[in-house]
Amino acid sequence: MSVAARPLFAFDNTFVRELPGLYVPWQGAEVEQPALVVVNGPLATELGLDLERLQTPEGVAALAGSVAPDGAEPVAQAYAGHQFGGYSPRLGDGRALLLGEVLDARGMRQDIHLKGSGKTPFARGGDGKAAIGPMLREFAISEAVHALGIPTARALAVVATNEAVRRETLLPGAVLTRVAESHLRVGTFEYAAATGDVELLRRLADYAIARHYPEAAHAADPYLDFYARVVAAQAELVAQWMLVGFVHGVMNTDNVAISGQTIDYGPCAFMDRYDPQTVFSSIDTGGRYAYGNQPTVAQWNLARLGDALVPLVGGDQQAAAAALTEVLRGFAVRYRESFTAGMAAKLGLPAAADGADDLVGELLVLLEAERPDFTSFFRALAASLRGDSAHVHELIPDTARFETWATAWHATLAESGVAPADAASAMDRVNPLYIPRNHLVEAALTAATSGDLGPFREMLAALEDPYRERPGFEAWAAPAPEDAGPYRTFCGT
Repeated sequence: MSVAARPLFAFDNTFVRELPGLYVPWQGAEVEQPALVVVNGPLATELGLDLERLQTPEGVAALAGSVAPDGAEPVAQAYAGHQFGGYSPRLGDGRALLLGEVLDARGMRQDIHLKGSGKTPFARGGDGKAAIGPMLREFAISEAVHALGIPTARALAVVATNEAVRRETLLPGAVLTRVAESHLRVGTFEYAAATGDVELLRRLADYAIARHYPEAAHAADPYLDFYARVVAAQAELVAQWMLVGFVHGVMNTDNVAISGQTIDYGPCAFMDRYDPQTVFSSIDTGGRYAYGNQPTVAQWNLARLGDALVPLVGGDQQAAAAALTEVLRGFAVRYRESFTAGMAAKLGLPAAADGADDLVGELLVLLEAERPDFTSFFRALAASLRGDSAHVHELIPDTARFETWATAWHATLAESGVAPADAASAMDRVNPLYIPRNHLVEAALTAATSGDLGPFREMLAALEDPYRERPGFEAWAAPAPEDAGPYRTFCGT
């Protein structure tokens, strides 16, 4: 077969074949003049795609959703969800389409999914479109999270539609192509359970097990084991968010991936000053999804998954619910273990170091009182081990209080047999220097919306290698200006 004759994507559409009842076949809206804004070359290579063909009119039309590429079976996925605690029985992909699945270079199945590709039957009155700013935000932030080593969906491309999208004002439209191990959500299980069709629910669970947790199929109770694995994956994911100050912003059950990846980047951002009450989303007026609430909310969301799985778990309904509840109790333990081990690493300590738990707890109390820039603090702490304490004292003005804690930290390092220089080097390997600084992200998106992609490309370059100091990216390592004011983000719907 000639290169030109090969399909753009080697699709294999297991979701469509195996889960009728959980989607609606649909086609993206026609886009008359799509234009490629940005494409993720390394990701395209990982997916086995021809980067040059993606940038041809054929490829750009496919990425815009205007034309279904060969082998695609585009569908809008159905799911329910608890949004800010309130149940919505029918959400679904209101402005998104699953084109199909491909196998990446590792043999892992990956969804190719469009966002902003037009109204679907799940649109609930929305226009189905997306503005370029929020789509570029998802591209940049998801790639930053990936570079930090956190499980996440990724962005393949953003295509401008050359249409105006009405939000508070008229904005340039765009379509995002994103890639994830799947888009199965807690809300997918809620939807299947709500139909009352136990066989549909069973097919969904069997599909999720086969795709994400095949070991569970061999357990005495596969569905209970599956639940335990999802609980563990989410506990570890949220711990990783917390360790770098990431605030998802909209942790509804329809935004919780069964795979344990971060999905659905909307009003997300990274915390500047340490404050557990940090909220960025303009619609989260009650602080439900504040930084410090994320572990509790994750456990609550997983309880809703447990509710949906009751009909599949062995024993009568009461026994099944009790077994699922017992599994869910393990969330707090797994989260605490993951977070404490991660914090120990951020302090240059072995995970099992004596006194690490107390040291971490005392540090968090100190940080909450002093409110330093969270990211800068840990790099400054490493610098202090090399004899340069100036920056950490700038960040923590209460020198006496800091020195009391630091004395205990130094003693714990010594008792653990870790030399200061070795600890500093280890800390720099796990504490990022560059994160998506909110004021710079906003400036880059504003410029891109006006047609200037220079700041956006600089942002991608800074964030693709967050741990290694490089000249020219100093602004991305610096705390927000004192006059930056409260930062607010929007869903972009």
